[in-house]
Amino acid sequence: MIEALPQTLLRPHSKPSGGIFTLTLALGVFLSGLISSRLLAEAADGLAILRTLKIDQGTVTHVGRDEAPTLENPKGSALKNLPPRTIVKLLLNPAKGSNINVEIWLPDAAKWNRRFVGLGNGGAAGSINPRSLAALISGGYAVATTDMGTAPNSDSGIGNREVWKDFGFRATHLMTVHAKEVIKAYYGQAPAYAYFNGGSTGGQQALQEAQRYPEDYDGIVASVPAHCRTPLHAYFLWNDQILQENPFTESQKKNIIRAGNEIMATREIPQTAAKLVSDPRCTPHDITAVIQRARTNDPTLTDTHAEALRKLFDGPRHAITGERIFCGIPFGSSFDSAHGNLYLFRWVFGAEKDLQKINFGNDIDTYTAALAPYLNAENTDLRPFEKRGGKLIMISGSADSVVPYHASLDYYERVVERFGSLEKTQTFLKLYLIPGMSHGPGPGINKLPNMLDQVIQWREQGASPGMITGQRVIEGKTELDLPLYPYPSKTSWESGLGFTRIDGPRGGVDRIAERFRPRGQD
Repeated sequence: MIEALPQTLLRPHSKPSGGIFTLTLALGVFLSGLISSRLLAEAADGLAILRTLKIDQGTVTHVGRDEAPTLENPKGSALKNLPPRTIVKLLLNPAKGSNINVEIWLPDAAKWNRRFVGLGNGGAAGSINPRSLAALISGGYAVATTDMGTAPNSDSGIGNREVWKDFGFRATHLMTVHAKEVIKAYYGQAPAYAYFNGGSTGGQQALQEAQRYPEDYDGIVASVPAHCRTPLHAYFLWNDQILQENPFTESQKKNIIRAGNEIMATREIPQTAAKLVSDPRCTPHDITAVIQRARTNDPTLTDTHAEALRKLFDGPRHAITGERIFCGIPFGSSFDSAHGNLYLFRWVFGAEKDLQKINFGNDIDTYTAALAPYLNAENTDLRPFEKRGGKLIMISGSADSVVPYHASLDYYERVVERFGSLEKTQTFLKLYLIPGMSHGPGPGINKLPNMLDQVIQWREQGASPGMITGQRVIEGKTELDLPLYPYPSKTSWESGLGFTRIDGPRGGVDRIAERFRPRGQD
């Protein structure tokens, strides 16, 4: 690695004239050229090393240099001012039927901050998004992501147990192991710290890493994590079947959201009352009240609609035993995002299966037995991760109907039970329940601080995250700055004092039956 040369050699101290200025300028140009030449030589040496690198059960398929400062985006604005980077692509084949693509971006040695970041994917994965890599390369991070072994599309998992393993946990771990090998080969040293940052499916990846491979990462951010995976997709199917049989108009759906906001308004602070539901934990009585209010607001809602709403808000239960499979759609959130995503059922039952005919008795048992041991990240024994100094931040949105908050809140409480106290758990694991946040920007709090920075400061400097500021931004304008606290603390409001922190309730969600979240298997 080339050390920075003193700036006194690259610019004059005053305003010399004549030959002195010409000589100084010439020296600066010469040294700048020398630095560029040495950086290019370093990069060339690194490329040569990477091209000969041997990957266990895998192949280096691409090693290249990219100095383009702009990454175009056909669907939006381009990313600009990107630094030069080395790009490495791997194809990993740990088993027959397994094909995992990995992409690694490396900044030049002089720009590397000695940190590695693994990035999560979304949905069924199956592709690599270069924009996610580009967003971090400018900060000096070496960064990697994977398609999770599901290319070219989610149907790659139909009847293929190796893809189930890759999507569940193996692809992310192997990406991490081999990315570290590439980093060490390129820079001549391992990263000082490794972090993982993922949301949704990336949140599943994040918690699988903490649970199965605690040595992989020093700090992890798991946003809106789809970690209770097979119950979550049972929720999608439950909602899908109900909404297929009992459709709602757009006007009806808006009035149902409005009813949830109104009924829960008495539990809100003035700034959010009737605008969003910051804490959607509810009782059967609350569900009845919201349905009644919705029907008052919208007389077109029939008795049939009311029964459908009761099932949607309560969530899926086993048709034979009545056991809780997952919780229901949170008050104040969108129905449109709460169904679909049924590819996991095709993985088990095949592409020709009529998904509307899957029952919540024996069929759900078959589906759970096949996929849950690989996909679910439900192990509460985080002691190995905690003992090595690992730090973990979980984030859920109260209005997220794609990955509702229930399972994450309950997982957190089960970790507390395992560790014996909330105080002990909060030394390494914090959960933020964000008021009105959906699965991305939404009507509630939709802008947060950089949580990767938060976990880095926690791990490296001991700065435990506490109050953060969330923003409600609508059409580019900030309508609300709201202090947010780690669960179970909540934001309150007192006249004359303003925002204050209070202790909120613990738990309050039905626990998913244990047999729907069995122990993980390799």
